[in-house]
Amino acid sequence: MEQVYTADATRYDNGMQYARCGLSGIMLPKVSLGFWHNFGSVDPFERSRTITRYAFDHGVTHFDLANNYGPIYGSAEETLGRLMLTDFKPYRDELFISTKAGYDMWPGPYGDWGSRKYLLASLDQSLKRLGLDYVDIFYHHRMDPNTPLEETMGALKTAVDSGKALYVGLSNYDGETLEKATAILGRLNVPFIINQNRYSILDRTIEKNGLKQAASKLGKGIICFSTPSNPAPTQTASSCTPSVLASLRPLVSNSWLTSATLLPSSSQYTNTLFIAFCFLSDGVVFNQFYNQSFDVSIAGSEALVLLSLEDDVLHSLHVGR
Repeated sequence: MEQVYTADATRYDNGMQYARCGLSGIMLPKVSLGFWHNFGSVDPFERSRTITRYAFDHGVTHFDLANNYGPIYGSAEETLGRLMLTDFKPYRDELFISTKAGYDMWPGPYGDWGSRKYLLASLDQSLKRLGLDYVDIFYHHRMDPNTPLEETMGALKTAVDSGKALYVGLSNYDGETLEKATAILGRLNVPFIINQNRYSILDRTIEKNGLKQAASKLGKGIICFSTPSNPAPTQTASSCTPSVLASLRPLVSNSWLTSATLLPSSSQYTNTLFIAFCFLSDGVVFNQFYNQSFDVSIAGSEALVLLSLEDDVLHSLHVGR
């Protein structure tokens, strides 16, 4: 008989820190778990389960998904839906779950971009796969140059008004469009609290397109992702075992870090410069968690490093692809 999962009683006492998301009332963990890879139908369920349990047992309360995460599309949400049923249903009110729509999801003209029809249909499908009544954040996943911004923002309002999302977010927007969207959402009284964008030592776009500055001015949070596209050969089969994850725990509670306190054997993962960049950005705390494979034989798996560069801005860094 399978043992029933019981979360670690010390999950909020082991050093995890939480940062306010912009000027909202929400505190998000400085370490979050992304479901982009390692949670699809092509991945062993027990490995996904081990990663997710480990994360929650160490204070990771934010699970980030999108409609097309997998592979295959939709299967990451199905995996979390299964995990909610078997493990996490008693802890739903302790979890902050997000999903997104905006990239291609199904064939035809209504399964992509930012129309009202696509976004609301996608949210309904996501909730069904997740087995949830609502998500905590529903994101529009990318700017749509052909759909009026008012239509897209209106769909986000409907998501909240219908009780299917508590907050909304925007992903892959630039500063100018963020400001326009914020004005519309403000007039509609929609609780917009967060942006998700790519950011790394190699990709500083949000510093150049006004997104980072606009988010700060408007009091909106940022949670950023980045995937180096050409890892060294030693990174492609790297693994993050529970013992390595345990070694990261002191970093979460350490308020002042230097490049000397990087990962043990950091050459296994990614160029130290990718991580050192985080230390050099505004001189603040760097926090991390790997959602990488627990099986050293699995090549090309994703790792997710999360960090906080400012008290009101959360950042994440995908490495080891």
